[in-house]
Parts: sequence; C-alpha cells; structure tokens
Amino acid sequence: MDKSRPAEPSRRRLLSLAAATGVATALGGLPAFTATAAPQRPTDSPLPKGSSHNRLWWQAPGDEHSMIEQGLPVGNGRLGALASNDPGRELLLITDATMWTGGLNDTLDSDGQFPYDRDNFGSFTLLGRLTVDIPDHDLSAVSGYRRTLDLDRGVIDTSYVRSGVTYERQVFASRPDDAIVLHFTQSGGGRYTGSVTLDGTHDETVQGTSFGAAFPNGLRYGAAVKAYGTGGSVRVKGALIEFTGCKDLTVVVSGGTNYAPDVSAHYRDPSLDPEKLARTKVAAAAVHSADTLLRTHVADHKALFEQLDLSLGTSSAEQRSLDTWERIRARARDDVPDPELEAAYLQFGRYLMISGSRGSLPLNLQGLWLDGNDPDWMGDYHTDINIQMNYWMADRAGLSQSFDALTDYCLAQFPSWQKLTHDLFNDPRNRYRNSTGKVAGWAVAFSTNIHGGSGWWWHPAGNAWLCASLWEHYEFTRSRSHLTKIYPLLKSACEFWEARLITTTLPGTSKEVLVDDSDWSPEHGPQDAKGITYAQELVWALFDNYRTAAKELKKDAAYATTIGGLQERLYLPKVSEKTGWLEEWMSPDNLGETTHRHLSPLIGLFPGDRIRPDDSTPAEIVEGATALLTARGMESFGWANAWRSLCWARLKNAENAYQLIVNNLRPSTDGGNGSAPNLFDIYEVEKGRGIFQIDANFGTPAAMIEMLLYSRPGHLELLPALPDAWAESGSVTGVGARGGFVVDLRWRDGRPTEARIRSVGGRTTTVAYGRSSRRVTLKPGASVTLRDFTR
Repeated sequence: MDKSRPAEPSRRRLLSLAAATGVATALGGLPAFTATAAPQRPTDSPLPKGSSHNRLWWQAPGDEHSMIEQGLPVGNGRLGALASNDPGRELLLITDATMWTGGLNDTLDSDGQFPYDRDNFGSFTLLGRLTVDIPDHDLSAVSGYRRTLDLDRGVIDTSYVRSGVTYERQVFASRPDDAIVLHFTQSGGGRYTGSVTLDGTHDETVQGTSFGAAFPNGLRYGAAVKAYGTGGSVRVKGALIEFTGCKDLTVVVSGGTNYAPDVSAHYRDPSLDPEKLARTKVAAAAVHSADTLLRTHVADHKALFEQLDLSLGTSSAEQRSLDTWERIRARARDDVPDPELEAAYLQFGRYLMISGSRGSLPLNLQGLWLDGNDPDWMGDYHTDINIQMNYWMADRAGLSQSFDALTDYCLAQFPSWQKLTHDLFNDPRNRYRNSTGKVAGWAVAFSTNIHGGSGWWWHPAGNAWLCASLWEHYEFTRSRSHLTKIYPLLKSACEFWEARLITTTLPGTSKEVLVDDSDWSPEHGPQDAKGITYAQELVWALFDNYRTAAKELKKDAAYATTIGGLQERLYLPKVSEKTGWLEEWMSPDNLGETTHRHLSPLIGLFPGDRIRPDDSTPAEIVEGATALLTARGMESFGWANAWRSLCWARLKNAENAYQLIVNNLRPSTDGGNGSAPNLFDIYEVEKGRGIFQIDANFGTPAAMIEMLLYSRPGHLELLPALPDAWAESGSVTGVGARGGFVVDLRWRDGRPTEARIRSVGGRTTTVAYGRSSRRVTLKPGASVTLRDFTR
C-alpha cells in the first residue's frame, strides 16, 4: 500500500469532514467559499478526451512574464487560475472572485461623484501563487512539447518527452471538490523530484502549507496546498513541499475569503476562518485518487458544456494541422474562413462562462483571471456595457445557470445602492442630480464593487440597463421565481425615474414630453444633455418590462397604470435632418465622436428590440440607425466590435456581422486590439500597451449565436444573418430563445433543413425564415420538429 497517499474514505467520513466547519451546504452546492457535502463520484467508466473541435492546443508553454496573454485559464465558478504549463516550473496565478480591497466608498468627492481608486473603491486582486519546480525538466531538456485546453472536459493537458520518457500533467478546477488539482504522471520508468510552493501576493507569511491574512477592510482570506504521490517520498519542509522520486504526483490547492453577500452583515461572515477552511478542503480532496477527482470534475463540467453543440462547417486539413496561435495568425494573414476555429472561439467563451460564473460573484472586467494586483479600472463591474455584455451569451448559449451570479449580485447590492441613492444622489455638487428635488428608488455609478459601493461618476440609466438584463433572463427562462426575486429592483428603478423625469416642450410644437434630466451619453459628448437617446430607450424598456412583470405577478396594478402613463409620454428619438443618423442627443448635431466606441444611441436596436427591421418600426428610424452604425465604423476595441456585430446581425447584414467577428479573431501584436495566443481579448489602452478585458470573449460568441437565431417573446427567426463563410452546412443544438424555448437547428446551402423547438416554459411562438412563418403551440417540456422551409 502506498503510504504517501491516504486511503479512500467512506462517504460518511467525507460528510463528517465537511460538516466539521459548521457551514456545510447542500450536496454539490457552492454559494460561496463554504464547506460542502461530499460530491457524488462517477463510476470508473472510460474518460473520453473530448472531440477535436473543442480542443485548443499550443506548442510552447506560457511565459510567466506574459501570463495574461499566454497562461491557460481554469476555474470552478469562484476559484480560478492561470497556468503556465512549463515543464520545469509550473506556475499558477490563483484568484477568488471575492478577493477585493476597498469598501462602501460612501463619501463623495468635491464634484459630487464617487472616489475611484484602489484605497476607497478597492480592486480585484490575486489570492496567491503556486509553483511546482521540477529542476531537471527544464524546457531546454525536453522535446515533443504540447499543451491542450480541452474545453469539453475543462482540463489542461500537457505532455513532453525527456530522456525517452513521456511525461504528462493535467490541471483542472473542480467545483464539486472546490479545489484546483494538478496531476503529474509518466510512462516509461520516469520519476519526479522537486518542490511545491504556495505564496500570497500581499506579503503574507506562509505557515507550513497554508497562509491566512486580512485586508484593512476586514476581509479575511487564506489558502492551503497539499501534495501526495506514489513510488517516492513527499514531505513538508518549512514553507515547501518536497517530493523525491515519485512515479506520479498530485497537488491540491484551495482558498477563499470570508465575504458574504449580505448587506446586514457588512458583506462579511465573521465566523468563517478561510485558512482553516482551505486546509479542510484540500484534506477532503486529497483522500481521493487523482483519477477520482478528475472524473468527478469532468462529469460536473460536461453537464453544462454539453448543453450546446455547434458546427459552422469543416476546416481544411492544413488549418487543422496548426496549433491555435498559428491558426489565429493564418486566419488573419490568408483571410480564409476557418469555421472550426470560429466555432471553437464560441465554445471558448462558454468554457470561460462555466469556469467563471457559478455560485459566487458575477464576472467582472477581468472575468476570474489576473496576472497582478493592479488591473486597469480595478477589474470592476462597469454598468454602461461591460457587465451586461458579459451575460448576453449565457442564456443564448445554453448556460442560463451561469446568469444567476449576476442576479444574486444585484439582489445583494440592492439595499446598499438604495441607501446611497437616497443619501447622496441629490447632493448639490452632483451635476446629474434630479432638478425636481425628488429622489426615490436606486441608482448606481458607472463602476460598482462588491461591498455595496460605487465608483467614478453617477450613472442614472445604469439601473434601467441592469434591470433590462435581469428581465431578459426571465424572457429566456420564464422562471417565475426569478421574476419574483427581481420585481423589487424593477419597481424601485421605476420609482427612481418617476422622480427624475422632467417635462419639456418639443421645439416648434405645443407637445409636452418626458425626458431624462442632465446626463451623459456614455462615454462622450456633453455631460449636461437632457433627453439622451440612451436613457430614453432604457427607461422606455424598463417601464414596459415592469408593466408586464406586474401583470404576470398580479401585483401593484395601480402603480403599473401610473408607469404606463409615464411611458406614453416619454420622448423617443428621431432621425437628424443634418446627419441622417438616429439622434444620440435631442439635437440634430453630432455632439461627440463620430467613430466612438460606444453604441449608446443604438441600445433600442440591441440589446433592446424596439427598433426592428420590419413593419413594426418606421423605415426612417431603421435607416437612421443603420446610418449611425455605419458611421461608427468597423474597427474598434473587441467589446465595441462585438456590440457592432450584434447590431448588424439585428439588421440582417450577415457579412458586416461576420467581419467584426473576424476582426476580433485577429492576433494581438505589440499590445494591439485582438486575440492573445490564449484567445483572451486584448484591449489597447494606449499605443504599445494592451490589457485583457473579458467582455469581448462573451460578446463575440453572443453575436455569432444572434446571427443564427433571433428571438423575442412570440417570435423566432432562423438564420437571420448567416454569412457565406458558414452557409454550406452547419448545425447548432441547445440555443436559448426568448419566450421560453430552446432551439436545435440544421442548415445546408444557406437554408434551414430542420429546426426542433422545445418549450422550457413558453407556449406559443411564430417560427420564421425568409417570408415564411409557422405558428407553434407547445406545452412546457414538449417539442416539435419543423422541416421543408421555403424562402
């Protein structure tokens, strides 16, 4: 018997171990960094390696000095890491979604806006660094190196040859075991000798194999590591774990904070000791073999990943022979479609969503991945596009469960947002204050943190946009429990706008309309404009959605009538006689940058759908929106390209929508906009300096899905913007559709050949393609398959 690894325990013992901390949750649940009951383990059936089109691979490890561009991401929804996969020095940069400095930030600057810095507002930061040093496996001493990110299984596989022996390792982040696991194996009589080191990144002192500390804001955090192997020795020596002559080695690391999504507890759980809990978690995981940990993880990951499958066509043998970075460069150099690469890019976005948004906080500007403690914009939650774009993909791509993190975040922050609004919004120094003198409901700033606080400038329409995202999730899922939870946010946001809207008379007429008070069209132009299109569209949608919610929940009929009256009086934008564009401000003049990155005035086109290229919208409005989108151009940052692509898809311009996807797939060089070697989207903040910002990694896949299926309650449209590059043949299964449906779709020669519509709560919808349409009525859980489509 191998004495370096504990024997497999009984399930009862695992449950007792988890319960020992006093905070055990339901089986498999991970609402935060808490103890969990032991997960069900899958049987020892053969473990598939995953299909090739869902695997990305590279011929070199990541440089530890360029981890954000070259490190490969793993995550279990709250605990994440970037892995270098270097043969001689495996480096993991470890994060926890709740690892934040700062606080409530409830004292305004002299201009009536919130401080926006790392001390007051705070920042997302690293939890720790794990290194596994194997000195005699230096990269120069090995051959045949290859690393693979298996999206289907959620595993990084690395292999190489040294002295005739093939060495392999796997890295994965298990949600059931709430730990990151590294497993080193070999075939041919090889051995592993080296050391494991766990370090903090805030000058913590490591005690043996764990550390714990606290920020000045009272947030406690900690991490722990454990290693075990066969055929050799593993021992703790000071702050090192030394392993000698091991046939295989398993390293398990976990950690977290005592953050709690509860304003009444000041977002802290004082009873939780993160360092102690981390030690408990790694001990619980380490009683299992690496194979068991892997099988448990893969079963959990695949249950989500396999909810959507996609084929956009077949790539050439030459394209398939290239590693991922070479393939990205070849796609840009040769300008030849690579449909399998493009499909893999979409699946990579889904992999990031599964890895980064499950049971903890939502994805911020960095997602769950960092290479240091000073991310640009503090790695915060931007409320004027970025956090919303992060979640456009979730419901569309079969990952509705991942959206819950955003809902839970808004619910947890809501009481604090309300209080800050009542206490501070009408401060006389705030240029966005309500000139009515009234204040009600809630608002946020352009940036929010996890402590109930806001940063940068007030963002009056931010509440309406967050509500639009929460409402859209209801449209996809038809979940009454979700609607009940978000109803108070919808109503309170309406109360804010009831207090804020002011009356103005349209020039040259006697007609009075309601408009937004002094505001800024993100993020350019005058800061005191009234009736900006961005706010008018969002408030119109908020009022419309609230009225529907009140009706479906049979609540507040009188107030819904009041809101309906306000909605009828809202000013809605018109087309400028000077520019021919949909107006961004209540002015025929363009008061900002023609090619600005934001598409604020087109929010009624996407993500809204008040503006539609059909008979329901006046033709001049559609033409004005098209003209404005054209003027904005086809070159911008990744997230801006994704938004443009989504708008072109809504306008059924397939080739423009596709070109913007191709633009985001271009390789980033010298910090320029595009995709890094690891497919992270790079945002060029200044010449020669690019940063990772994750929103385009979600927005671009959302655009790809929108090109294949447009939906709104009561209406589905198949292949509204299918580009020539994908037209020959393809299929997609598991696409979410608003109205409460899931769609499986096949096509050939640019036309659908089969569509299966399944109800997840919806009952009646129209399925359209070209000029033909069919009415479908289903009971929840039932499905129908349609064929023989005509143009």
